[in-house]
Amino acid sequence: MPELDPVAFIPALEGANAQPRFITLDTAMANRHGIIAGATGTGKTVTLHALAERLSNKGVTVFLADAKGDLSGLAAPGRPAAEGGNAKIDAAIEAAGLSGRPRPGLPAAFWDVFGEQGHPLRATVSEMGPLLLGRALGLTEVQSEVLSIIFRIADDRGLLLLDLKDLRAVLEFCSRNAASLEPDYGHMAPATLGAIQRGIVVLEGQGGDRFFGEPALAIGDLLRVDGQGRGLVHVLAATKLLESPSLYAAFMLWLLSELFEELPEAGDLPAPKLVFFFDEAHLLFDGAPAELVRQVARTVRLIRSKGVGVWFVTQNPMDLPEDVLAQLGNRVQHALRAYSEKEQRSLRAAASSFRPNPGLDAGKALGELAVGEALVSFLDAKGVPAPVERARIAPPLSRVGLLSAEERAAIMKASPYAGTYDRLLDRASAWEALRGGNAAGAGAQGAAAAAARAGGANGANGASGERGAPCASGAQGMAAGSLEAQIAAIEAELRGEALPAAAQDAEPAMPDFGQPPGWTEDRDAADGGVGAGRRGDASRGGSQGGRGPRSPRAGGQGEAADLLESMARSALRSAGSEMGRQLVRGLLGGLSGTSRRRRR
Repeated sequence: MPELDPVAFIPALEGANAQPRFITLDTAMANRHGIIAGATGTGKTVTLHALAERLSNKGVTVFLADAKGDLSGLAAPGRPAAEGGNAKIDAAIEAAGLSGRPRPGLPAAFWDVFGEQGHPLRATVSEMGPLLLGRALGLTEVQSEVLSIIFRIADDRGLLLLDLKDLRAVLEFCSRNAASLEPDYGHMAPATLGAIQRGIVVLEGQGGDRFFGEPALAIGDLLRVDGQGRGLVHVLAATKLLESPSLYAAFMLWLLSELFEELPEAGDLPAPKLVFFFDEAHLLFDGAPAELVRQVARTVRLIRSKGVGVWFVTQNPMDLPEDVLAQLGNRVQHALRAYSEKEQRSLRAAASSFRPNPGLDAGKALGELAVGEALVSFLDAKGVPAPVERARIAPPLSRVGLLSAEERAAIMKASPYAGTYDRLLDRASAWEALRGGNAAGAGAQGAAAAAARAGGANGANGASGERGAPCASGAQGMAAGSLEAQIAAIEAELRGEALPAAAQDAEPAMPDFGQPPGWTEDRDAADGGVGAGRRGDASRGGSQGGRGPRSPRAGGQGEAADLLESMARSALRSAGSEMGRQLVRGLLGGLSGTSRRRRR
């Protein structure tokens, strides 16, 4: 396929027949990824606009984020200064030798996570996944691991996670049944569940409740061309979204991962199917966990074979991880301001990333570039980086600036997506299953899978899907459950955790995440057993403000039962190991008439 229209040019020398020398990008190399970098106000947005226009004219679909709102004008025809256009753009068009060319607007579609300046963009919670969602929620590594467990529990029970209310319902289910879920999924501390809950509340306040849901974006809908064969330019209104950097980063990385997962292998194409521009790219990696950075680097490395090019737009190349930066073959570097020693090191590093040009001191030039100038190096048809050149960016021919509200509304009304994504769907999912009286069914659905992971079927206990245990019989049995349940209850109490549901007469309540941790009722009520409160925060470890609820004994045990239970607690507290557990079995086994080993 022919090269794109010129992206940059070296101004003509003085003389009657002097012509500017153009720098072009081979279309087949656009999916070798690239970077547009430079300090604020040096011309990055115009460069992004110009590249999007050149790619669209060659039939390549483009997706970009409009961080400041000034990229929307690409959908409208360019106009000269006499008609309200930009005089500087007119002068640049003339200097680039592009005068007299038509200046049509580009085929464009507008999107907005909040549904205000474009068609609503949505994804389901399941599609986002625990890693990216944990980033959006601002979770720590441990909290993200617990979030992954919550996703697994929902999956095992066939609970659909479509929106945030579904996630909250499953979180509540996990909190109520934490003790019975622990043998199969591990410990989920109330403090950690509370942190996830608070993160969801904050995300909802940032507008995340409007992003998660259905209909979710179908990736295939992005790959469109107009009647003239020009690629559709998708413009994400990101001005408001960038006020929530973690949500912006999670959304953009989700979209990249969806492209990687959904698109088939395509090999080396004469032109990419889609080029994806990440504006404010530093937000993608600020505070990102190492695992997420590794996944992004891997996706960037492999997505080229899917026919997708990824370009990062940022102020400084050093904002990107080295593993990502090394894969960017096409580079446009606008001016960098270097006053401190750290800034000067960054400038030298940026200059050294280009293929040297014997006739140009890249390091010196970087500090002297004017607005609209850049150091440019693209891959040639053989994939070899060209020597760096100091050049001016060829301006876009479509409008540079904002669309009016009326122009935007007209484009959205004529959009091929009008009516497809505008209405929110709310089908039956986890929230309806758990809040609609089907929590028992949800627990029972996961019992078989849990038993298989535990190494044998232990049975489902009642409607909550808890791990079952044989009940003692007659006067020797314990009314609140089996020997195993009693041991689990004592262990939980000594660790300062919520008691297993099997050890309580009433179903435990959801912890109140909005209140300080502590007791929901006084100690006298707790010692009464039935309806007692429970601790809301297990992060205090072994320190306890009082005793938790005690299980009522069957008749005939009396003071001997209390004495044995006291001795059992003492054994566990002092031993804290398998030896202590065996001592407890001996003590309680004498009361219940059994010494069965605990099932693993």
